[in-house]
Amino acid sequence: MSLLVKICGMTDRQAVDAAIHAGADAVGFVFAESPRRITPEQARSISKDISPGVLRVAVMLHPDHDAWQEVLDIFQPDVLQTDATDFESLDVPSRIRRWPVIREGDSVDTVPSQFVYEGRNSGKGQTIDWDLAAQLARRGRMILAGGLDAGNVGAALARVRPFGVDVSSAVESAPGRKDPQKIKDFINAVRTATSGMSES
Repeated sequence: MSLLVKICGMTDRQAVDAAIHAGADAVGFVFAESPRRITPEQARSISKDISPGVLRVAVMLHPDHDAWQEVLDIFQPDVLQTDATDFESLDVPSRIRRWPVIREGDSVDTVPSQFVYEGRNSGKGQTIDWDLAAQLARRGRMILAGGLDAGNVGAALARVRPFGVDVSSAVESAPGRKDPQKIKDFINAVRTATSGMSES
C-alpha cells in the first residue's frame, strides 16, 4: 500500500528540502490567514527546482478571484486545495489538480473523487473523529488531516484507511517553523504503518 504524504505549511527552503529528503509526495504552501502564511513570490522562491515528482500545493481558504489569480500566475502550483464550495466560483485551469476540503461536520451529499478531510479549523492540530472519517473514506480518495503526528498516524491509518495523510503543526518546533527530525519521524511512521498493513 503506497500512501500519499503531504507536509503542509512550508515557510523556508530548509523545510521544503527536509520534506522532500524524508520522502514527502507533496508540500503545501499556505496563502490564508495563518502563522504559516507566505506570499506567492516566497512560495515560488523556496520551491524552485524541486523534483517534478513532488506536488506543490497552494492551500487557500475562500479566496476571491484576484487572490487565486495572483497565486496561479506567480506561484504556478500543481494543486489547489481549498474548501469544496470555493471551486464553484474559481476559474481553475485543467492542468491544476483540485483537492477540495471537506470539514468535519459538513453535510456531504456528493463526495469528490479525491479530497482532503479535516477539522473545522485548519492548522490547529485538532484530532477528528476517525470512525466518521472512515465512513467517508470508503466513498473517495481521502487525504486525512487534523491532529496527526508520528505517535498516532499508524492508528489513524488502520482505522480510516485513507488514500493519503496531511500534517503541519505536529512537525514543527514552533508555529510556522518546521522541524526536519519531526518530519522524518512522521514519514517513517507512515511508511512503517503502511508496510505492516500491506503484509497483513
